[in-house]
Amino acid sequence: MEQINKAKSISIWIFIVPFVAVNACLIITTQFHSLMEMYYGTNESQQYKLDDMFPYIDGKASISRTARFFPTYWIFKPAMFFTSYLLIKYWLYNKDIFKYFDDQNENINKFVYFGIASAIALTLHSIFLGIKIDNDFYKLFRRIIMFVFIIFEIVAQIYLVKALYSTKYKILNYINLNILRLKLFLVSTLVIVAIISIPIISLPGDDFYGINLKYLKHALEWDYFIGVISFYLLTFFMWKKTIN
Repeated sequence: MEQINKAKSISIWIFIVPFVAVNACLIITTQFHSLMEMYYGTNESQQYKLDDMFPYIDGKASISRTARFFPTYWIFKPAMFFTSYLLIKYWLYNKDIFKYFDDQNENINKFVYFGIASAIALTLHSIFLGIKIDNDFYKLFRRIIMFVFIIFEIVAQIYLVKALYSTKYKILNYINLNILRLKLFLVSTLVIVAIISIPIISLPGDDFYGINLKYLKHALEWDYFIGVISFYLLTFFMWKKTIN
């Protein structure tokens, strides 16, 4: 089936594009300080440079901190715009797959709605990244957009896994069932981590009984990002290539 091949091929790019973009921004910000010096000048560029770090563990910088200055935003923003486009196509391809195998599945419209909404939220987040407006409402708006993207993305993934499980006997010849189980485990883990993280994120200040909350939140952000896009990597391995 053509739509299966399309969903399979597009899913690997939904993993690769943001993964490469985000880590390229990290490497440039921490290793290629000369690029910032050329643009901002030696003195002014000091505020944009980051020391050598591994934020997946030490959490010494957020993703947005590495991506909102020159030249990294020229990598991050186009990559996120392209990823948003791919996400919309991905959810529509999945809709076509289920319309073929199980058009009465109650989860179809749910994962399409939340999936496309998350892609739109990602686009909005990318547009406003790096725009400095000293206004509390604007700062709150940016946080809400990022929160909406994460929540909608996870909800879309939940409904898609539910749809796959409810239809698994009809699509058994097209999927690797072990990978589908991995997708269920991944989504369940993301939900549990999100629930546990909410009180941590909500804590005021940057210190909690000797724990640097700022660094902890940043590390959670980087690791959660990997978890979210790994869903699409598993999609690539789940679907078997079909002959049209």
